[in-house]
Amino acid sequence: MTTISEKLKEKGTLVSDGAWGTFIHQKGLRSDECPESWNLTRPDDIYDVALSYVNAGADMILTNSFGGSPFKLEPYGLKGKTYEVNKAAAEISRRAAGEDVLVLGSVGPTGKILMMGEVTEQELFEGFAEQIRGLVDGGANAILVETMSDMDEARTAIRAAKSITDREVLCTFTFNLTPAGEYRTMMGTTPAETVEMLVQEGADVLGANCGNGTAGMIEIVKQIREANSQIPVLVHANAGMPVLREGKSVFPETPDQMSAQIGELIDAGADIVGGCCGTTPEHITRMIQAVRKKK
Repeated sequence: MTTISEKLKEKGTLVSDGAWGTFIHQKGLRSDECPESWNLTRPDDIYDVALSYVNAGADMILTNSFGGSPFKLEPYGLKGKTYEVNKAAAEISRRAAGEDVLVLGSVGPTGKILMMGEVTEQELFEGFAEQIRGLVDGGANAILVETMSDMDEARTAIRAAKSITDREVLCTFTFNLTPAGEYRTMMGTTPAETVEMLVQEGADVLGANCGNGTAGMIEIVKQIREANSQIPVLVHANAGMPVLREGKSVFPETPDQMSAQIGELIDAGADIVGGCCGTTPEHITRMIQAVRKKK
C-alpha cells in the first residue's frame, strides 16, 4: 500500500481535499441527522463527494467519519455500529480514490473532556481503537486524527491508532488567534507544544486545520517549523474567516484568492495543503495549479 512518505518523495508537495459537510447538507442531510449514517443509508451520495475531489485532482481524500467515534454516534443510536460505519466510510472513499489517490481515515474529537471526568482514558482509547479498526479494514492508507484541541485526547487517539495499525498516523490541531496575538488551541496549547508531543508519540505527519484562513495558517506553519524543521506538515485551511451574510455564516475566499497564498504557505514549510470549511473542488483544482506553478 502506497504511503504518504513515498508520495512526498515522488511529488514534493501534495494537495489534499476540501470540505465535506457542506456538500452532504446540500444533498439533503437534516439538522437532526448523523452525517456518518449516510455511509450505510446513502453511500452513493458520499461517493459523489469523494469522487468530486478525486476529479479535482487531489492526491488524497478523507473519509466521511469525522464524527465516527462511538461517543459521537451514540446519540443517534449508532454506537453499536461504530465499526460498520467507519469501515463503510473508508470503503466508499477507497472506491472513489482508485489506485493512485490516497485515503486518510478521518478521526475527529469525541466531545468528551478527560480532565472533567466525562470519560476515562481507557474508554477513550477503546472507542478510538474501534473506529480506527473499521477505517483500516475499509482500506484507509493512513489515519488522520484531526481538529484536536486537547493534547490528552490527541495522544490517546494516536496511541490507539498505533496499537491497531502500522500505517502512517497524522494529527492536526486547531489554533485560534488570542487577544494577545498568539495562536493557541481552545485548551491554551501553542503550535510548538503540540509539535513536541506529536513527535514524542510517533506521529508521521502533523499540522493544523480549521479555525483560520490561509493567511493565519502561514504564521502557524512558521511556528511549527521553528519547533521542528523535518517532520512533514499538513495544512487544511478554511476559505477565509467566516462572515455573516443574510443570517448565514459564509466563508468568503474564492478559489483564486485562496490559491494565491499557497506559494507563501509552502515557503513557510507546508508539505501537504488542502481545505477545510468553505472549500470546494474548485478551490482544490486552483491549489493544484498553484503548487505546479510553485514547482
